[in-house]
Amino acid sequence: MTMNKQQLASKIWESANRMRSKIEANEYKDYILGVIFYKYLSDKEERWLLENEYSPEDIENYVKEEDIDTVKNAQQSLGYFIAYKDLFSTWIRLGADFSVDNVRTALSSFTRLISPSHMRVFEAVFNTLETGLSKLGENTKAQTKALSDLIHLINDIPMDGKQDYDVLGFIYEYLIGMFAANAGKKAGEFYTPHEVSVLMSEIVAEHLKGHDEIKIYDPTSGSGSLLINIGHAIAKYMDDPNRIRYYAQELKANTYNLTRMNLVMRGILPDNIAARNGDTLEEDWPYFDDADPAGSYYPLYVDAVVSNPPYSQRWEPEGKENDPRYARYGLAPKSKADYAFLLHDLYHLKPEGIMTIVLPHGVLFRGGEEGEIRKNLVEQNNIDAIIGLPANIFFGTGIPTIIMVLRQKRENIDILIVDASRGFRKEGKNNKLRACDIRKIVDTVSGRLDIPKYSRRIQREEIRANDYNLNIPRYVDSSEGAESWDIYASMFGGIPEAELDGLRKYWEVFPSLKEELFQSDGRYARVKVSDLKATISENPDVIRFQKEYADTFSGFDRELSELLLSQTETLSIVRTEDRITSDLFRSFEGIQLADPYEAYEIFYRSYHQITGDLELIQAEGMQALRQVDPNMVIKKKNGKDTEVQEGWKGHILPFELVQKVLMKEEQRQIEEQRSRLEEISSEYESVLEELSEEEKETISEALNDGNDAFVLKNLNPVIKTLRREDASGNQALIRSLQKVEALSVEEKKLKSEIKNEEESLHLRTKERLENLRDEELRELLQVKWIRPISEGIRALPQNEIHKLQKEIEALSKKYSDTYQDIVTEIDETSRSICQMLSELTGSESDMAGVQEFCKLLGGGR
Repeated sequence: MTMNKQQLASKIWESANRMRSKIEANEYKDYILGVIFYKYLSDKEERWLLENEYSPEDIENYVKEEDIDTVKNAQQSLGYFIAYKDLFSTWIRLGADFSVDNVRTALSSFTRLISPSHMRVFEAVFNTLETGLSKLGENTKAQTKALSDLIHLINDIPMDGKQDYDVLGFIYEYLIGMFAANAGKKAGEFYTPHEVSVLMSEIVAEHLKGHDEIKIYDPTSGSGSLLINIGHAIAKYMDDPNRIRYYAQELKANTYNLTRMNLVMRGILPDNIAARNGDTLEEDWPYFDDADPAGSYYPLYVDAVVSNPPYSQRWEPEGKENDPRYARYGLAPKSKADYAFLLHDLYHLKPEGIMTIVLPHGVLFRGGEEGEIRKNLVEQNNIDAIIGLPANIFFGTGIPTIIMVLRQKRENIDILIVDASRGFRKEGKNNKLRACDIRKIVDTVSGRLDIPKYSRRIQREEIRANDYNLNIPRYVDSSEGAESWDIYASMFGGIPEAELDGLRKYWEVFPSLKEELFQSDGRYARVKVSDLKATISENPDVIRFQKEYADTFSGFDRELSELLLSQTETLSIVRTEDRITSDLFRSFEGIQLADPYEAYEIFYRSYHQITGDLELIQAEGMQALRQVDPNMVIKKKNGKDTEVQEGWKGHILPFELVQKVLMKEEQRQIEEQRSRLEEISSEYESVLEELSEEEKETISEALNDGNDAFVLKNLNPVIKTLRREDASGNQALIRSLQKVEALSVEEKKLKSEIKNEEESLHLRTKERLENLRDEELRELLQVKWIRPISEGIRALPQNEIHKLQKEIEALSKKYSDTYQDIVTEIDETSRSICQMLSELTGSESDMAGVQEFCKLLGGGR
């Protein structure tokens, strides 16, 4: 069964997470990702051999280390050689004869047979996997079992290059992200959240549009995902993505291996990869490697630097006063290397280059050496923008963070400050940037936009006046205004005009609405209509606004259908997304109130789901829409999790969708039966409510039930017993029980019928799906793909109108109870209490106490 990349990645993660047993997620990551990379290299060699006229039999007989010509040719073309006995596919074919020793031998041979020209890309890349094999089990048998399970799991990943999407890269990135989510604080060593990575990438790509050749560099590369996302974003604007050269440096050896694997598996040419394992702050370019004079003898200057360095790490500044990276700006303090990394990145930029770096929020305002560096960066006009990110956006740390954008040469002399800390969605313990948040930030930075409570361009004079403190709240206040209360309105009622003015954006779009809703003396207003919702909905300006919006998007469904349904098998998924996005934002030009970024989020989330379907269709053809797969579920069998079939499911089109659109009558009949089942439950409750506790006890005794609970089972014996005991006194109870018995019989019969009908409908749906006509396929895709986008975007004006209604209702309620109303109510309540107390009788001292209490209440006057 073929799955889209999201489904496959999710399945592999779930299985891997079960298989890793007691091994830490951070460690198991290196094993599974290492095996995935080995499969990639092995499959790539097999494809190369087949393309060079080797038959499968030739591969088995002649692809051996002893065949010098084959080894040499493979090394020249691929940079490595893997013998037939060590191929991943051979491991699979070994079946029960497979052993962990097969992997040990293969990894050792791989290292020995790397081409000298590709040493920097492949040397020691499997060291972490090789040394960690012993941790997979207590003995060879246990290690073999764990590894066998792992390779069979990974064997599901397609690496044949036939698909028009990067399945392998997606799965690799997905697994890294999931391992990061489970690795706690260690996640920061190797992973930048995908959304942050995309944000940084898009900012860089906007700046580098139009370049024919680009060099990009990540000096703290981790898994390499940040570097790859930058390359991917830039490649959209280039004719030849092979003209991007990737430079990476990483301190930790196992993480350095992740970088190299990730870059190679994305199809990046080895000649375009320059990766180093070393301390970025201590071992800079040039580093004079005789094996690579062209790449190591000269200083490195690139078009873009991206980095997410370790936060506030200790470093050694001693002896670096004349280091060209720091000489112009100063040395970061020994206890915090944040600015050391920033200045390292800045130094490696070409004059027209751009850099983005993730840093802790403290770099904006801490004093001492950092304050001096910050001053120099401002005065030398290097800081282009500062973006405040939401809290808890990185795995393993809640430290507030920012992205700083810097350049060597700038025409602007202001600094754009963006407070994007409020735009996110909650996901577990972490916050995640949404697609609309990323888009808004990128648009704001590239357009250098001033947006109230969000972004502002700051002139150097203001920064100097603040002693070079760049703390975001000093310049952009994104906080919600504190609620104020008008004293006069609190005393006498009415809504202050000043507070109604807070809804100015609505009055500007609906100029006649305010006067229609309120009666005002110029300072205070009162709602003068009884039906607020109807008055707003029927206002001519509101109707005009909705019509103009509807007219703007009247052809939107048709355009989406034309793009997605007419060219399903051939369209470019990425370019189609870009085109629809551009058209969407263009449509919102001139539209007020409705938020284009909200519309974009609706589109993006739906298109993300559509993408999975498109990938399968483009890989397998339109017939994939008619395909039905076994519905496999995990169930306990003999104490073990076992995958078993439980019915069927649509490969792309869900059974529920087919039933909803094409099998309405069959579905309606079952729904009617389910409704009747719910009615029976309610009728049971009604009978129960009518019975007294004594009657319930009588039934309980008749049933010989030791519990107090009322049990409606085996009612015939109960009824017979009651008739024998007292033919006249229990007639009402007997009638109730007979009614319950009839309901019970009906319920049992109905449940059986529903079960049979559901099973029958399930099989009929399978048959219907497998035989869908072309026009039915189009109708189903229209409902699944197009309708959620168009309905969501069409609803935006009504959402805004609903917000206005709620705002007015809240203001009206706020001042509805005046001080005088409250005083009057207190007086009336006090008088009522005193009236009741006065009717009491008691001793003379008791009544004196009551009278004094009434005086205190004020109700005795």
